[in-house]
Amino acid sequence: MRVVLAEDGILVREGVVGLLTRFGIEVVAAVGDASSLVSAVSAYGPDLVITDVRMPPGFSDEGLRAAIALRAAHPTLAILVLSQYIELTYAAELLAAPSEAGVGYLLKDRVTDVTTFVDAVRRIAAGDTVVDPKIVKQLLARNSSPLERLSPRERQVLSLMAEGRSNTAIARTLILSEAAVAKNITGIFTKLGLPPTDDDNRRILAVLAYLQRRSP
Repeated sequence: MRVVLAEDGILVREGVVGLLTRFGIEVVAAVGDASSLVSAVSAYGPDLVITDVRMPPGFSDEGLRAAIALRAAHPTLAILVLSQYIELTYAAELLAAPSEAGVGYLLKDRVTDVTTFVDAVRRIAAGDTVVDPKIVKQLLARNSSPLERLSPRERQVLSLMAEGRSNTAIARTLILSEAAVAKNITGIFTKLGLPPTDDDNRRILAVLAYLQRRSP
C-alpha cells in the first residue's frame, strides 16, 4: 500500500508517518497543505490519501475539499480524513460521492488504539467505508425527518451500517439473527426509496447520499 499524507502539524505528520512505516505501509509523500496534497497525488499515484480537514492557507476546510476533488478526479483512490474537526456538509459529500474506492472519516482524539487505526487504514485501502460513530450520529441527526418512517430497530441497523459494519457484525452487536438483520435492511431501503444491495460499501454511500440530497 502506498500512501500520501497531508497534515500541517509537523509532530502529528511525522508521528503518523512513523506509525504507518512501522506497520509496513509505505508513505510516498508527507505534505503540509492542500495544494501540495493534490500535487503529490498526481506525482506518486498512491493507493490511499490521509488528510486533515483544516490546512493552510485558510485553515478552514481546505483538506476536506481537496479530498472531494481528488475522489472525483481519481475514482479508484481511497480517502481517509483524519481530523479533530467534524465538517458535516463536506463530510456527507465525500462519503456520498460515487466511487468504488474506500473512504473514511476518523477523529484524532478518538483514536485510542494503534492497531485498530492501522486496521481501519487497511480496510479503507481495500474498499471499505469506516466512519467514526460520532460523525455517523451527527449526519443522521442533521437530517432526521426521512428517518421518521423507520422503526427503532431499523434506525439501529442503519446507524451500524453507516459505521461500516457487515451484516454479521450488526447481528452480533444487536443480538439478532443475520436473517433478521437482512429483513431490517430491506425495510430500510424500501422506506427510504432506495434499492437494496448486498454490497456494504454501496449501501452505506446510498444512505449518506440520500441524506445529503435531503439537506436544507
